[in-house]
Formats: sequence, C-alpha cells, structure tokens
Amino acid sequence: RRQRARPPPELRELALGQGDFPPLDQAGRRRSKSDFRGQWVLLYFGFTHCPPPCPEELEKLCRAVPPLEREPGLPPVQPLFITVDPERDDVAALAPPVRDFHPRLLGLTPPPEAVRAAGSAYRVPPSAGPRDEDGDYIAPPTVLIYLLGPDGLPPHYYGRSKTDAQIAPPIRRHMETYEPVLD
Repeated sequence: RRQRARPPPELRELALGQGDFPPLDQAGRRRSKSDFRGQWVLLYFGFTHCPPPCPEELEKLCRAVPPLEREPGLPPVQPLFITVDPERDDVAALAPPVRDFHPRLLGLTPPPEAVRAAGSAYRVPPSAGPRDEDGDYIAPPTVLIYLLGPDGLPPHYYGRSKTDAQIAPPIRRHMETYEPVLD
C-alpha cells in the first residue's frame, strides 16, 4: 500500500512535465508553470498556422471544460495552449485565435529556448520542419492533450482518438482520486 501511495524517488525523477516554462500570455503578461500550481490544467502544444489537427484538438480541449465545470464539487479546469512556433506566434498573433476557442483559454508564447525545454519535459518535437520556397514551414504539434494535476505533473494524456465526451469522465476520476506525485 505504501508503495502504491507514493511513487519511489526514481519514478518521481522520471515524471513527465517537470520543469518550468517562462512564456508570455496572449495579453503580454509574464507567466510560468508555477502560476498554475494547485490547479487542474488541460494543456495542448500546437501553433496558430497549423492545419488540422491543432484547431480540432484545441476545440476538443475547450469543449471538455464546461461539463466538468457543471459538476458540483469539482475544481475548475484551466485550458492552456502553448505554441511550439514562437517565431510566428508572438503575443499579437496568439490573442485573436485564443479568444475564439474559450473565454478562459490562455495562450502562451515562450521564447525558442523555452519551447525546447518544454519539448524535452513533455516529449514534444522541439523544431520546425523544413522551409519551403516561400520560407513557410510546419511546426509539429503534439496531438496530445495533457491533464496536469495540482502538482503540475500530468497524471494522464488524451490522444486524437478520444472525443471531448470521452475525456471528461476520466478527468473527473483523476480529480476525485488525486494524489500528488511530487512532495
């Protein structure tokens, strides 16, 4: 029982999503991962110039939040989008699309070195694809939605095959049975 209750130190060190990211939000305010400690977060890495799947996954993430908010006794969920394309997704470029998805969605644009750090922490591909003759490129999205617990670590993630209706019940279960991984 004690082993199940607290992961051994080796597993805590390997936990996905450790570290910080020092981005700006779509209003130009400085943010860091510590701003979200103590909260439940649905996190997606993508970029605004992305053809599907980025908009589809972001829409799914935002549709999963209202049913959870209507559940009595559940804490709020913060929807969060982090761009993997800070070259094109500066504060001004991020604000309009973020507003269209959810009123509380935060869009974060970190400097390139923070994108690499986040890529390492969340296993997100950290680099843009090859440029075409016009200088355009595709930055690889994760196609994963991460659920971050109040300790800032993801107890679960959801792939493209899951709908918003399919991810809300497991999120609720994680909230109801939450135990922090880190002290």
